[in-house]
Amino acid sequence: MKRIVIIEDDINILDSLSDYLRTEGYTVFGAKGQTEGLKLISGCDPDCILLDISLPDGNGFSVCSKVREKSDVPIIFLTASGDEASVIAGLELGADDYIKKPFSPRELVARIKTVTKRHSGKTHELCHGDIKVDIVKGSVTKGNEELFLSALEYRLLLIFISNKGRLFSREQLIDELWTTGGEFITDNTLTVYIKRVREKIGDDPKDPKIIVTVRGLGYRMGDE
Repeated sequence: MKRIVIIEDDINILDSLSDYLRTEGYTVFGAKGQTEGLKLISGCDPDCILLDISLPDGNGFSVCSKVREKSDVPIIFLTASGDEASVIAGLELGADDYIKKPFSPRELVARIKTVTKRHSGKTHELCHGDIKVDIVKGSVTKGNEELFLSALEYRLLLIFISNKGRLFSREQLIDELWTTGGEFITDNTLTVYIKRVREKIGDDPKDPKIIVTVRGLGYRMGDE
């Protein structure tokens, strides 16, 4: 039975989420603040953490940073903030996903299943040639040079490097990016992000060898 830690200062949300997740078969531990939450995480070794940004004795960003120093357990931010900068900051600290309040409990369960499945059996580093993705730090390097990708660029690269040889249609990529990032992605947006990722990893957009276009079908990771 998977263990979930919820760190949420709103007692009504904490109680209702805990009750719902228990009916879905999860073992749930709840905390209203940073100090209590970190103790819970240390003691119960959770399979996923649901983390509010605003906490009475700190904030979710601080909790996320402390957890990432020791563990790559999936973290989903629960946020009422419409501030894109806050969302991006959370993802760059190593969070796996976020969901905006108010949200459907069924949608949250789907997100939990997605991030826990993605983490199952995953190594901390994924490589393709001289490109290395550290999924704990959320960093990308090529050779000895660190590459600076936006949250969506990082997630797009991660999709390909985690699924070598798999062909993705444009529709599948759009759906995957929406699922993991929570943002609405259009067909034109996907084209732009693929071009940006190729440029940043040194893959010639006019003759790509790393993220390969399979004409009429989609994209896949090229041979190393």
